[in-house]
Amino acid sequence: MLAAAEELGYRPNRIARALRSRTTGVVGLVLADALNPYFGALARHVEQALAGHGRLMLIGNAGYSAERQRHLVERFLEARVDGLLITSADAGDDVAAHARAAGVPAVYLHNGPADGETPLVTADNAGAVREAVAHLREHGHDDIAFLAGPQDIGPVGRRREIWQEAVEGRGTLLRSAYSRAEADALIRSLAAAGAVPSAVIAATDEQAIGVLSGACAAGLPVPGRLAVVGLDGTPDSAHTAPTLTVAGQPLETMARQAVDLLLDPATPHPPTVATLVRRRSCGCADR
Repeated sequence: MLAAAEELGYRPNRIARALRSRTTGVVGLVLADALNPYFGALARHVEQALAGHGRLMLIGNAGYSAERQRHLVERFLEARVDGLLITSADAGDDVAAHARAAGVPAVYLHNGPADGETPLVTADNAGAVREAVAHLREHGHDDIAFLAGPQDIGPVGRRREIWQEAVEGRGTLLRSAYSRAEADALIRSLAAAGAVPSAVIAATDEQAIGVLSGACAAGLPVPGRLAVVGLDGTPDSAHTAPTLTVAGQPLETMARQAVDLLLDPATPHPPTVATLVRRRSCGCADR
C-alpha cells in the first residue's frame, strides 16, 4: 500500500486529518520584527525545535506594532493552530489572553508580561550585562556607556537597570532606535562634539554594529579609542570589522525551551545563561 501511495504521489490531506483529530499539527509564531537578525535567529531555532516534534510553523511579523501583534494572534486562532509562540512587541498587552480564552496553549519567548498567567522564556539579561561590564573593566575601562533604546521597556529596560547598578551610576546613558543607521548617526554626532566614551555596551547587536560603522566613519579606532560590546550574540556579530564581542544569548536553548513548554507545560524550565564571546571590538584577539 505504501509503495502504491508513493507511486501515485499521494499526500495526506492535512485539513481532513485536522477535522478528524481536531488538531492541525501547526504552531503559530508571532515575531516582534522579522528584519532584526536576533528574532530571525530565534525563528530558525523555533522552526527546528517544532520540526523535531513533527509540527509545522506559521510565522507572522508584528513589526514592533502592538496592533499588528493582536491581529496576528486573532488570525492564527482563526486558522486553528495547535499553539502560539509570541516574541512580544509590547509586553504591556497580554495578547496570549486571547489564546487562553480560546483554549489554545501559548508561550512568550524573549519578552512578555511577567504575571505568571502564560509561561515566559527570557534571555539572560542580567548576566549578559554584568559579564560585559566586568570584562570591559578588565581592559581598564571606567567610562562605560550604555546604548539603550528609545524607551526603557522590556528586556532592554532590564538591561539598562542592571548596567546602572553595575557601574554605580558612573556611566553615560545613550539612546537610539534599534537600528544600525540610528546608532551610526549617534556615534558620529558624539564624535563631532568630542563626547565619545571609552567603551559602549549596546543593548542590541543591531545598535552595536551601527556603533562600529559610526566609529569607522568618524575615524575612531575600535578598540583603540572605543571598545564595543553587544548583548545579543546574533550570527552577524562574528562578521563585522572588527569582529564584535558579545554576551551571547543561548537562542537555540531559548527556542527549544519555549517549544517544550508549549507542547508539555510540565517541562522543567531552567534559567538561560549568556556566554561572553571575546572578539576584537573589546580589545581581545579573535578566538
